[in-house]
Amino acid sequence: MSTSRDTLVHAFDTLLQPAQFKDYGPNGLQVEGRLEIRRLISGVTASLALIEAAIEAKADAILVHHGLFWRGQDGRVTGWMKQRLSRLLAHDINLIAYHLPLDAHPTLGNNAQLARVLDIALEDGVRFGDQWLGFVGQRPAAPAESLAAHVEQAVGRPVTLVGPPGHTVRRIGLCTGGAQGYFEAAIAAGVDAFITGEISEPQAHYARECGVAFLACGHHASERYGAPAVATHVASALGIEHHFIDIPNPA
Repeated sequence: MSTSRDTLVHAFDTLLQPAQFKDYGPNGLQVEGRLEIRRLISGVTASLALIEAAIEAKADAILVHHGLFWRGQDGRVTGWMKQRLSRLLAHDINLIAYHLPLDAHPTLGNNAQLARVLDIALEDGVRFGDQWLGFVGQRPAAPAESLAAHVEQAVGRPVTLVGPPGHTVRRIGLCTGGAQGYFEAAIAAGVDAFITGEISEPQAHYARECGVAFLACGHHASERYGAPAVATHVASALGIEHHFIDIPNPA
């Protein structure tokens, strides 16, 4: 079965509601390809490696969280940008990207899907941070070290844990990717621990001084789950084929 490019993009827009967000780049169709869509590939970032894998898979469209275009970037089509764009255009592949809308979806987005992977039961309607991107949930009470071990096993990579030793964790805030700047908002929301992708210098001090554990589990590792969940949902509704391709990234 197949669908049209416009129908596919409309389905994503309807689900993710990008107009509700102030974002760092354009959401939706970023590179126009062929009209007929039979096979959809999802991934985290529109890297050359993902594009090449999509070409090998004979994709008609790619859905990613991190697209090609960002506010404030150099607008010239040279170097890595030329390489990626030329491959997409040569093979007539559509590139579709959603950044903050893909983080924020209440059930299929990056935060909700990371909570699912980590067995965190989300609290309905409880959000924090800019544009309410942070989520809050609960797990059975356990030391922060036990939570860190659980996260490491679930995402398959080392976790940086900072906070008071033996600190008991039950209520958890999470916001995937580079959301370390949301830590203070998470503390104000009354969490015992905060999970995100990255940590910067100030957050280590906040964790020690405020008695709230901070866990950084990797930007890429924390954001592997939203794009395939959204793509699976839409592909199933439209009757097209979908495959997720994970390009490893240590960041």
